[in-house]
Amino acid sequence: MDNVTAAKLMLSCLDLTSLHDGDTEATIKEFCKLADTPYGNPAALCVFSRFLPTAKKECSDIKMATVINFPQGDNNINILEEEIPAAISRGADELDVVLPYRALLQGKTDEVKSYLKCARHLCGHKIMKLIIESGELVSIDKIIKATNLGIEAKVDFIKTSTGKTKVSATPEVANIILETIKASGKDVGFKASGGIKNFLDAKSYLVLAQSIMGINWVKPEHFRLGASSLLADLLKTIEEGY
Repeated sequence: MDNVTAAKLMLSCLDLTSLHDGDTEATIKEFCKLADTPYGNPAALCVFSRFLPTAKKECSDIKMATVINFPQGDNNINILEEEIPAAISRGADELDVVLPYRALLQGKTDEVKSYLKCARHLCGHKIMKLIIESGELVSIDKIIKATNLGIEAKVDFIKTSTGKTKVSATPEVANIILETIKASGKDVGFKASGGIKNFLDAKSYLVLAQSIMGINWVKPEHFRLGASSLLADLLKTIEEGY
């Protein structure tokens, strides 16, 4: 696949993200303007829940995503019961829910399962992406365990990270998650997020996903890239034609 075609495909799979502590109504309105490109819209805009009405008003034809239990990843069902219904009422189409990864590391598997069951129930028919915070899990066994717990809970996507930790997405972790999804035989997508800043970074995930899951699998229904600064480089690649 040539670079222009790859960049256009990745644009269509992009969750264009603004999750900054300093976000305001004004900055979100400016952010939303970025989504209107000559080459199509990103798959979704991802903002804090309180900004969903503003983003939805500015970009009514683009799916809205938000984050839940973010970035702390607490093992607290009360957080889910408060944040998920509120986000849906504000217009969320997709919910990126942080796994209680510290509970997983402590061996509290049953508590993690209960958390995921509750999250899936509250999300209903909305898209649920499970952020496993792979950089904190560290070991291959724990990454596989977190991925399988998400698959068992019938989440729609497994997502690498919040982007708020020292280590975020890496091709090595992406490979583990994708191979685990493939081995499960379930219809679950993958989202790489955190530290993806340019075309070459992003393309490494695209090529990896295509090699493991197949060329036709890589589309917005299965493959996402979460990033705040990637869009400019994708557009540059398209416009320069290489």
